[in-house]
This record gives sequence, structure tokens and C-alpha cells, in this order.
Amino acid sequence: MEEKRRSRGWCGWFLALIVLAAVVLAIFYTVRSKTHKSESGAAPVPGPPGAIAKKYADALKVATQFLDIQKSGKLEDNRISWRGDSALKDGSEAKLDLSKGMYDAGDHMKFGFPMAFTATVLSWAILEYGDQMKAVDQLEPVQDSLKWITDYLVNAHPTDDVLYIQVGSPKADHSCWERPEDMKEERPLTQVNTSAPGSDVAAETAAALASASLVFRSSNSAYSTSLLRHAKQLFTFADKHRELYSVSIPEVQTFYNSTGYGDELLWAASWLYHATGDRSYFEYVTGKNGEDFANWGNPTWFSWDNKLAGAQVLLSRVSFFGPKDVSNSNVLQKYRESAEAVMCGLLPKSPTATSSRTDSGLVWISQWNALQHPVASAFLAVIYSDYMLSSRTAKISCNGNSFRPSDLRKFALSQADYVLGNNPMKMSYLVGYGDKYPQFVHHRGASIPGDATTGCRDGFQWLESDQPNPNIAMGALVGGPFLNESFIDSRNNSMQTEPSTYNGAVIVGLLSGLVTTSSVAQSFT
Repeated sequence: MEEKRRSRGWCGWFLALIVLAAVVLAIFYTVRSKTHKSESGAAPVPGPPGAIAKKYADALKVATQFLDIQKSGKLEDNRISWRGDSALKDGSEAKLDLSKGMYDAGDHMKFGFPMAFTATVLSWAILEYGDQMKAVDQLEPVQDSLKWITDYLVNAHPTDDVLYIQVGSPKADHSCWERPEDMKEERPLTQVNTSAPGSDVAAETAAALASASLVFRSSNSAYSTSLLRHAKQLFTFADKHRELYSVSIPEVQTFYNSTGYGDELLWAASWLYHATGDRSYFEYVTGKNGEDFANWGNPTWFSWDNKLAGAQVLLSRVSFFGPKDVSNSNVLQKYRESAEAVMCGLLPKSPTATSSRTDSGLVWISQWNALQHPVASAFLAVIYSDYMLSSRTAKISCNGNSFRPSDLRKFALSQADYVLGNNPMKMSYLVGYGDKYPQFVHHRGASIPGDATTGCRDGFQWLESDQPNPNIAMGALVGGPFLNESFIDSRNNSMQTEPSTYNGAVIVGLLSGLVTTSSVAQSFT
């Protein structure tokens, strides 16, 4: 009897365990199924700016200061103690005021082509992430820096078909090592016009002014209207008189040689469409000019020289959010597919991922100014991921593999974190951020004490000095590491230690997109 009871008890417990296991498995598969189903759908649309990511907020506050460091002219509300007024007579030989604008890099040249690109990127960053900039008190400083450039660009366009595209002589400028406040050498002007056209630089300037017109539309309508008028005139000039500015003016080839003007024409027309809503600009990019210049399906790197990837992402915005009679355009879809090809090339786990990376995962394209491409690419990736989130687009496909907006943001974070110190050198490449950053930045103003009385030639003692810069070039994004991830902190190593204004623009854009989460506006207007 006892034996039978024990047997029945054991059987009962065994059956109970089986039932319990079945229940647990049922719950597991139900949860797994729901989770899988949830993951296959679109993520929720973020609301207003959320919790602030302190690391990126702090970095953004540093990065915006470099734009102030690069300002030329009579400074207003100057927050850089070692900078003062400079180049006050720029433009006087043509009876123009070209005193504003920004110095290009570690020198004192004003190159219009990269400066206009700087303005366009700053405008785009404000239009997409102005609410996030405002959440950390950086919107007004960035708008002020943008206007400092656009004031210059407007003055550099005195008539419909004339644009001054350079102030200063590179030979004379690079023969001196001095503070901008002490410059005494001649500052000659260079222009493009109907006899010596420059479609690339004129179209980039049109893009800068059109995008900026959107930034200032609600706060300064008269200024916005003026910017847009100049943008339209410059675009007409660029389109009607087609030529590379580096062909018309061979001397510029040494510094900012343009490899084409088709990308700038599409980029400018895209911004003019957003600024005006005029269908003729949309037809421009989707008609023969698109066929001639868009290079659909072939990813390119976004930079001061090539705007195609930027134009593809910007036109994708129309595909995501535009009216149906426009967004359903077959040609527009080609731009969006091309933008997605760019994104697929960036994602490390994509079948089409670029192999041009360091061992630590930094996208690496060029030994000169190596950080421009990864930071610009990450900026585009953040924008595209936010377009997807805000439009409830669940995924993109890369040769049959699906990736979500979070994957694009993860890539962007990886590039930003590398710049800010998560790299083999354990160094921040953003000067002034973190405990360790470059001390020998190739930058004239930063390298010379404010009370020094050196002139043009004897100033080179500061270039050769073995002492760290006496002034911190706060917010300077230096050139960056070699492919083997080494970095030589030396003023004479301009390849790695020279910052640039356009680097400043893309890092401001990237950090603004990462400082918090927020949905993007579905219209700029």
C-alpha cells in the first residue's frame, strides 16, 4: 500500500512538472512572438526633446566656440578672450565690406567654396535640430555664427553675375605666421563672373543662402527675403554659365580644387525647392539634370567638394514627408534609394558596408583631414534615422538584410564617441573636450601669445616652438588619426593637427542630432 502511494505521488509530481513546463514554454513563445512582432514594426515617434545626453551637450557647447574663433571682422559679443578685430579693410579695393566671414582653417584665408558649405551645413543642422540646440542653449550662438557667414556672402555678391570667392593671397598668407589681428599684408580679391564662371562655388553659395533663408524666415523676414533673392540669382548664374571655378581660376586648384559642379547644382536646386516650394526646382532635380548629375545608386562621400550624398538625403525628406503628388515621383524614389545605399555603406553589419575603416571602426577615407568624412557621414546617418522614425518607417534593406533607425543612430554614436575619446589614443580630437586633447594645434592665432609683438616672418618662432599652444582653440576638430590610428601632436603636422571651419560645421551638426532624441519637423517652412 505504501509503495503504491509513493508511486502515485511521484507520478503526480511528474505530471505537475510537465504542465508547469508547458505553461512556461507557452509564456516564453507568446512573449517572444510579441517582441518579434513589435520589433518588425516601426518604433514610436519621439516627442519634443527628451532627456539631455550630458556628454554630447558638453561637447556641443565646446564645438560651437570654434566658429567664434574663426570669425573675421569687427567682433560683436566676443566670447573668445584671445581674439580681437581683424581684416577690417577686406573688400575695400572693390568698395565692398567683406570684413566678416570666417577664416578657413589654421590660416587667414577666406575661401568662399568651403565657407559656403559651412553655412549650408549649419543651416541644415539648425533646421533639423534647432529645438535640440535650444534645449542646451546653443541655438542662438549657432544662428549668430551662420549669420556672420551669410552677411559676408551677401556682400560678396554685389551684382547678379559676380561673386567674390576669395579674400587674400594663399602665397602671401602662408608666408606669414601671425595673429589675424596683426595682419598687414595685401588682401587681394578673386571673383567669378560671366567671363570666368564658377558653377560649383556659385551654386554652393546659392544653397547656403537658400537654406539660411529658411532659418531666419520667422525671426527676420526681411533678411530671409534678401537671402533668398541672392540665392535665386546665384543659382541662375551657376546654371546658365556652366564651368568649374578651378578651371576658370587655375590658382585655386592647389587648395580647394572642385571635381565637378553637377552635385552643387542639384544641391542648390534642392534647397531652393525647400525654400520656395516652386515646382520648377523640383523638376530641375528630377529631369535631365538628375539624369546627368545624380549618379543614382552609387554611394559617395559627403564633403565640401561633393554634395551628392547630402542632396540625396535632403530629397529623401521630400519622399518621406512631401505631398503625394510629389513624393510618389519615380525619380525621387531613385534619390531615396541612393540615400539608402549611402546608409547601407555606413552600417558595419551591412553586406555592402565600406571596408574603409580603422580597426576600431572609424570610417577612414583620407589621410588629410581624416575626420571630415566619418563625422559628415554620421551627421547624415542621424538625419536619415530621424526621418525614418518621424515617418514611422521601420527599416531599410541592404541587399536583403534589414536595418532599423536605431542601427543608423548606433553607427553615428560610434563615430562621435571615437572623436570624443573612445579610440586607441584615448584622446579627444575635439579640442577643449575631455582631459586629453591636442595641445599643438596647427593654428596661428592659438599658437601665438596675445601680448606677442611678432610680425609676419618672425612669427614662425611660434610654429617651431616646443611649447603647447598658449591659447586653446576651443571646439577645433583637428584632422585626426592615420589609418593605423596613430596621431602625432605637432604644429608642423598640419595633415593631422589643423582644424577647419567646415569640420566645425559637421561636428556641430552631428552633436546637435545626438544631444537628445526628438522627432524632426515634417516641413522646414
